[in-house]
Amino acid sequence: MPQPVLKRAAKIAYREAKPSRASGHLPVLCVHGWPQSSYMWRHLLSDLAAAGRRAVALDLAGFGDSPPDPPGTYERRVEALERFRRELGLDRVVLAVHDTGGLIGLRWACDHPDAVGGLVITNTGFFPGHDWIEIAQTMRTPIQGEALVDSLSREAFATLLEEASDAFDERALDEYWKAFSTVGNRRAMLELYRSFDLDNELQPYQGKLAALEVPTLVLWGSQDEYIPLDFASRFAREIPGSRLVLLEGVRHFLFDDEPERCADEVISFLRQTGN
Repeated sequence: MPQPVLKRAAKIAYREAKPSRASGHLPVLCVHGWPQSSYMWRHLLSDLAAAGRRAVALDLAGFGDSPPDPPGTYERRVEALERFRRELGLDRVVLAVHDTGGLIGLRWACDHPDAVGGLVITNTGFFPGHDWIEIAQTMRTPIQGEALVDSLSREAFATLLEEASDAFDERALDEYWKAFSTVGNRRAMLELYRSFDLDNELQPYQGKLAALEVPTLVLWGSQDEYIPLDFASRFAREIPGSRLVLLEGVRHFLFDDEPERCADEVISFLRQTGN
């Protein structure tokens, strides 16, 4: 099984797994959410490469092994994704997103439709009227956000994630803790969350995912306690011809909780659509 290799392009760290021989398949570009990194995609990257497809997952600035790149705003994260794609010489890709990575990646896809050949949308949102969960609301609040991220210990962070999944081992916790490991990382995180103005920013993008007219898989952990299950059916309803797969009993961090099931669904989708 090909193993992902940690690399760097300009200021961005990323993991990449390549097939043993070149193929005509579109590469898969993966964008993680909070508080994870490219490490969350490790199993999928290997399985995609074994299936004959190049697979790449970046660490967003201030997460994983990528340093902060101020200003850490929503718009700049979208621009950084495009710079990363060009730096790697990727032409058209299948975009896979999760959590906050969906807000970034799907906006990028709408801004660069010629670069997108398919979508894998997992446990995320891209709709106005977003209700933030409690920890996100705290990070968006001045003073309270600083108090939260500056007081969070590695042990408390582990407890927080372990309440959401029993799949996180010490290696995974160490990887995801990197987002809190420096003052710069913590401030970049707050800047990102405070820069979101989703009611105004996402309204112009409504209908644009459907306008891409690319094969789309909506893969969802049905027991997600953070993002409404209704979002899954809304994505499927608003993107004609999309395929909706609900993983029963699976929670928010589906690629950690059920890596084999997730990889099987993604690879099956790509084979069936000819991507």
